[in-house]
Amino acid sequence: MAEATVSADGLTRREFLYYIWGASIAVLTLEFTGLLIWFMLPRFREGEFGGTFTLGMDVMPEVNEPPFNFPDGRFWLVNVNNSIEIGCERMWMAPGDGDILGAAAIYKVCTHLGCIYAWVDANNRFECPCHGSKYRLDGRRIEAPAPRNLDRFKLLALDENENVLAESEIGNDGSYETLQLPPNTAFLQIDTGDRKDGGSQALLSNFPKNCP
Repeated sequence: MAEATVSADGLTRREFLYYIWGASIAVLTLEFTGLLIWFMLPRFREGEFGGTFTLGMDVMPEVNEPPFNFPDGRFWLVNVNNSIEIGCERMWMAPGDGDILGAAAIYKVCTHLGCIYAWVDANNRFECPCHGSKYRLDGRRIEAPAPRNLDRFKLLALDENENVLAESEIGNDGSYETLQLPPNTAFLQIDTGDRKDGGSQALLSNFPKNCP
């Protein structure tokens, strides 16, 4: 049988064809993998949980007032200040707190076993009906068995043209901090696809309420 022709670079024709065939298979595999990932990745529209929600400032509670419930987005909006007397029965200064001031979007799922908790006006706190976890207005743990504070979503302040004025930042505990809203904030945008676990500061159960 005749020997396969040797190309100028030392490859036989058969080896050259194998390389071309292998490269073609690799390209097809990459294309298929890319299409599969694109198909499987969730794509959420605005106003759909997992996407963004843009709300007017009329939904923002007054400072230390009970939270605003937004079921479609599965979050509560809160507006807190732990250094004033107004509403301090809901948002009091605890030892080691530092100043907590601004707005936050809090995920409506208990950090213990995923139950849906509620705001209880009579007790001025969030309470989980499943196992008794309780949280302050800003989502900090008051009573166990919750292993950490309530989780938060990314919050953005927008002007009347929906340009971003400010956005929540990640604190030392790995969760989103409260956002001080600029005076010209016209809209709030909550990104429910961007959630950070709550911090794990000490429980507040042993701390007396401390109003200024």
